[in-house]
Amino acid sequence: MPTTRSTSPTRTPTTPTPAPHPALDTVLLAVAVAGVSLSAPLAAATAAPALAVAFWRNAMAVGVLTPLALWRHRGELRRMGRRAVALSAASGALLALHFGTWLPSLHMTSVASSTALVTTTPIWTALLLRLRGHRPSPAATLGTVLAFLGVVILTGVDLSASPQALAGDALALVGGVAAAGYVLLGAEVRQVASTTAYTYVCYSTASLFLLLTCLVAGARLDGYSGDTWLKLVLLMVTAQLLGHTLINRVVKGLGPSVTSTAILLETPGAALIAAVWLGQQPPVAAYPALAVILAGLVLVILGDRKQPPGDPQDTA
Repeated sequence: MPTTRSTSPTRTPTTPTPAPHPALDTVLLAVAVAGVSLSAPLAAATAAPALAVAFWRNAMAVGVLTPLALWRHRGELRRMGRRAVALSAASGALLALHFGTWLPSLHMTSVASSTALVTTTPIWTALLLRLRGHRPSPAATLGTVLAFLGVVILTGVDLSASPQALAGDALALVGGVAAAGYVLLGAEVRQVASTTAYTYVCYSTASLFLLLTCLVAGARLDGYSGDTWLKLVLLMVTAQLLGHTLINRVVKGLGPSVTSTAILLETPGAALIAAVWLGQQPPVAAYPALAVILAGLVLVILGDRKQPPGDPQDTA
């Protein structure tokens, strides 16, 4: 399966990363999708400002990663080089933009519109890869469109004409574009850095940007109940560490196209979790939509496997 590699001649040697294992990466990606699927239900059930939720899930993850990063990966962090650090920081800024736009949008527009627009990530990923010389196969292109169609079937796109709802729709769309850049930069850095080193710099940068945003916006960062703090910790463990961190782990081997398309499974996953946890029965369209998304993902994977070794995708 092709990967995304940097063509820069200025790579700085770091701790060697293990060779990709497609079967293991596929299992880890499934765990990651299950983790991020908890994001929307947990965020909706957490009695804290949306920007504060975004900040704490990243800041808590940094706190968990700090002992490991400074103990086992201290040398690697020192040897990452300016380019790798800069790309990791840029990825963190995009992650902050993703959370800082999408989570507030849930309170401004309908959940259906917000979900449909933020999950346009695979489309923006494909467009950005094309700008970098990647030529996706017809099967991969069809699979991306089919998978997104499955999300539309599940959520619908009930765009409202109210100014607030339109602003929320715009924020969700920005969140989808930001997520695409975040995935692509993560794939780039992961060629030369371990998951821990990359995510430590990325999450630290995201936390800093989100903290500044919270301070400017006046979002309350403390004074929550014990139940709220518990949900924030659960959100950090599931959606951030098991979700985003494993996504950053597998993107090296599976590539940004497959990884970003698989994230579309978050929508039906969240619906099923809400059914079990919150007692909200998923809509009738949930099951056929899931089948359509899975069919699209299979096409993307098969399309990537059929790419010739010399295809520009390898240097995207």
